[in-house]
Amino acid sequence: MHENRTSYPKRKTQIYQQLQELPKKYKVMAVIKMSKVRSTQILPLRKTLKEDVEFFSIKDKVAQKALENSDIPGMKDMIGEFKGQIMLMFTNMSPFKLNVLLAKNKIMMMARGGDIASIDIVVPAKNTGIAPGPMLTEFKEAGIPTKIDQGTIWIAKDSTPVKKGEAINEKLAAILGKLDIKPVEAGISLYTALEDGLKYSEEEMIIDVEKIRNEFAQAHQEAISLSIEAAYVTPENIEQILAKAAQSARSVSVESGYMTDETKEQILQKADAQARAVAGQAKDYTPA
Repeated sequence: MHENRTSYPKRKTQIYQQLQELPKKYKVMAVIKMSKVRSTQILPLRKTLKEDVEFFSIKDKVAQKALENSDIPGMKDMIGEFKGQIMLMFTNMSPFKLNVLLAKNKIMMMARGGDIASIDIVVPAKNTGIAPGPMLTEFKEAGIPTKIDQGTIWIAKDSTPVKKGEAINEKLAAILGKLDIKPVEAGISLYTALEDGLKYSEEEMIIDVEKIRNEFAQAHQEAISLSIEAAYVTPENIEQILAKAAQSARSVSVESGYMTDETKEQILQKADAQARAVAGQAKDYTPA
């Protein structure tokens, strides 16, 4: 029969204390599922975001236990999302901005069997440094031309065994690893996040930055056009409004025959054209 534990290792106690304090220190708590992430993706992010984000890798049950009595609004809903090995991120930036930053910090990685190529995989002609043997057959099966020279396998010419979007089999993945070719682009996205009591799902935090930028540009142009049409003066449109007003004034001047230095030539040209038209009509006129 086991007795109830009354003490825990120092490290575990520190983890509990940290997890209870961090949600109070920061406005946002975000979750990444580590089942979809390789450790080599996390290291560059820690370095890039170290001034703005605290990373906390932990198992789901430990996190649930540490936060189950938290009085942070929305925390109970968040705990239900803790499944498997997770990474918690604590920050004061919005989860949307954080997700955009994560998307920008993609890295190229070694391939595993079944991965999809993010680029056309080009294997350049060079000395591989690999001794002849079973690898020759694997190069051949992968469609990579080789030759033996100076006791090593040479790639005879540049080849593209897999195109972008195609699957990489295990044998080719092993070859690419030996050649230090990284054909898989990998990024991280948030699984869920909590901000001011609001919980966001993975889909809600995905932002198409280019699309939004284009929509803002279009809205700005439409606003400028509307303000010009309404003659609502702003620093951005005053030149266009004055140009439109000047053009309208010239048109009224020409139409009414009111001469100015700017319109006299157009008025005289218009009068001349009208006189010629009248003269032409008079010439063709035949009395009844």
